Amino acid sequence: MINRKRKIALFSCFVAAIVVTLGAFTRLSDAGLGCPDWPGCYGFLTVPNETHELNAAAERFPGMEVEADKAWIEMVHRYFASFLGFLIVALLWFRLKTKKGANLPTKHFYLLFLLVLFQGALGMWTVTMNLQPVVVMGHLLGGFTILALLSLLYLRLKYGQLKASVTTTQSTMCNSALVVLVIQIALGGWLAANYAAPHCTGLPLCDNMQLFSWQSLFTLPEASATYEFGVLPFESRVSIHLIHRVWALVTVLALLAACWPLLKQQQEKVLKKAAYLVLLLVSIQVAVGAAIVHFQFPLLLTLFHNFMAAMLLLAMVRLCFFVHLAKQEVCHVSYQ
Repeated sequence: MINRKRKIALFSCFVAAIVVTLGAFTRLSDAGLGCPDWPGCYGFLTVPNETHELNAAAERFPGMEVEADKAWIEMVHRYFASFLGFLIVALLWFRLKTKKGANLPTKHFYLLFLLVLFQGALGMWTVTMNLQPVVVMGHLLGGFTILALLSLLYLRLKYGQLKASVTTTQSTMCNSALVVLVIQIALGGWLAANYAAPHCTGLPLCDNMQLFSWQSLFTLPEASATYEFGVLPFESRVSIHLIHRVWALVTVLALLAACWPLLKQQQEKVLKKAAYLVLLLVSIQVAVGAAIVHFQFPLLLTLFHNFMAAMLLLAMVRLCFFVHLAKQEVCHVSYQ
């Protein structure tokens, strides 16, 4: 039974990665409002294309035109998200079917179940509130959180102990670096939700960085009929983008500071490989970010940047998990 849960958890990780990537593609291709209702599309379970369906859609949503390409992008994202929700429910069901004495992280299963329900609500509000930036960023972070928790669940089901040793300082640095990375992902989500990417050109800083101000950075979007394509002033978007770049440097330094001591002192191959993977992915991510600005924000490259952010998060969660296991092993030995 535990082996079955592990396989479902691993498969769910792949599906969650697809959902996060499809969500980014939906956002980047301006298809977030391809379907003006939820969970269907113009009142149908698929995108309307027959004459009677189009007439019904026009009657239900007067003044709106069905854009099939954008609507299908949105619906495919919803189909995969629904399938992911089914997998998480299946994981909880298998947990409930397992004997109570089994050594399983029960709260982890329940947390995933509650999060996927809340994520569904955020998906609905994203559409019904016409891409309100706070909701859009929350939806993005919810997807990343579910992906990270599924990955962590798989690791918890697969590994029980690790024959390695780490210091409390190394453990603290890894956990702190993970927090710094999560903040960077949140800043990227806020940037995307406000369509601020093209407002900061030039490398390494914005050519128009004189427009930066702390006041404009903390400006929230005013009430609007729709938030598609952004409503914040130009200088606010420049400030959002610039702070994302500055924090990217902080993130790189934090990840390097967390990984370097493990590479220098740690003899355990699992920890070393995990640290090397984090450094490799962050190097690729920095290069991709620079290329996006240089080539003026092409869709596919920007989509890859989003995907790499998810992979970097998983790699860092994996490293922190191994460090936690190694720290537990040290504590266990010291108590003998």
